[in-house]
Amino acid sequence: MSTNIVRCGWAGNDPLYVAYHDTEWGIPTYDDKVLFERLMLEGFQAGLAWITILRKREGFFRAFNGWDPETISAYGPKEIARLMDNPGIIRNRLKVNGAVTNARAFLAFENAGESFSDMLWSFVDGAPIVNQPAALADVPVSTPEAAAMSKELKRRGFTFVGPTICYAFMQSAGMVDDHITDCSYKQRQPAAT
Repeated sequence: MSTNIVRCGWAGNDPLYVAYHDTEWGIPTYDDKVLFERLMLEGFQAGLAWITILRKREGFFRAFNGWDPETISAYGPKEIARLMDNPGIIRNRLKVNGAVTNARAFLAFENAGESFSDMLWSFVDGAPIVNQPAALADVPVSTPEAAAMSKELKRRGFTFVGPTICYAFMQSAGMVDDHITDCSYKQRQPAAT
């Protein structure tokens, strides 16, 4: 007896896309540092195909010291030059500098005793929005919630956090479930931590 697994069409047959779709995309994530990493990757993706980010994800992780905000926030000209010479990442100076700026903005949450996760999840009232798209064409590129998140992140000093980036981030972090209605992976719960 075989089970017919249905995936969202964007996952295709590429093993990286399939693994990302099946094990991450749309699963609620609440960890501050995981959310920071995902937001940074979405910012680096701007203007590129997501598969490019997936193929360089390990390179990003190594180059950005495991996405440790405290370490990244201290990067200066030497570290920026090192990153700009690293073929394992997207070598866009604005995006690299943006990651440093964003690490500093992230640390401001910790220094103020605030939860980055709580702030982000507040835009969906703390629970995933489960949409019912019948096809990929029914999935929006942004929403009012993403626009509000973008505005707040920018107010707090973040960059590369426009409404489209924020919506893709919300999908990635499981704040929004945009799996098509017949996808086998719709409405999943967070993994045990």
